[in-house]
Amino acid sequence: MNIVITGGSRGIGAQAVRQFSQRGDKVYFLYEKSHDAAAAVAADTGATAICCDVADKQAVKAAFSQIPDVDVLICNAGICHTGLLSQITEEDWDRLFAVNVKGMYNCINAATPYFLQKQAGAIITVSSMWGQVGASCEAAYSATKGAVIALTKALAQELGPSGIRCNCIAPGVICTDMCATVDPAIMEELKEQTPIGRNGTPKDVADAMLYLADADFVTGQVLPVNGGFVL
Repeated sequence: MNIVITGGSRGIGAQAVRQFSQRGDKVYFLYEKSHDAAAAVAADTGATAICCDVADKQAVKAAFSQIPDVDVLICNAGICHTGLLSQITEEDWDRLFAVNVKGMYNCINAATPYFLQKQAGAIITVSSMWGQVGASCEAAYSATKGAVIALTKALAQELGPSGIRCNCIAPGVICTDMCATVDPAIMEELKEQTPIGRNGTPKDVADAMLYLADADFVTGQVLPVNGGFVL
């Protein structure tokens, strides 16, 4: 299959690139700034790296013009923001929605013609457990991730008759660069609050992506990958 993964140079996205490539899929991944990391992932996996800001509609169209076919689109690119809602700047608020929500809009619209042509395809979006329940001091981020869930469910109904499945993954605490600045004591507390007794890894989420890519009778679902943190 031809797999397109956004945010594929680091963390969850890079792990997904590795796992889909290892099983023999042709993988294309988009990234914005991490040129060295993207080059390393491409060299390691044989995947094709394409520099693209998903928030830029024209850049997304140019990126997809380099991709001959799409069977599975994984909308993984995202940014976060921590702080009181009263303290977030309008610029930061707009950028969060531009990447986390509009970025998916741009990529899904770019990929859908491929799916419609063959009346088949799968879209996997990445939300967060905070998109399900909200998080204090992450109101803006939670709002974007809640929008992702609603978008996925709506598209599952809209695109299902055309043979296109749309599902969402809602990760919990995953040990990636996003957590690198979090106090280790807080990470330990989060681990203790997780019924399964550990924080997640990029592989945990990538495994869920592989499942949803192949699950032909699953659509419109939110798959929590959080170790039981949110039940």
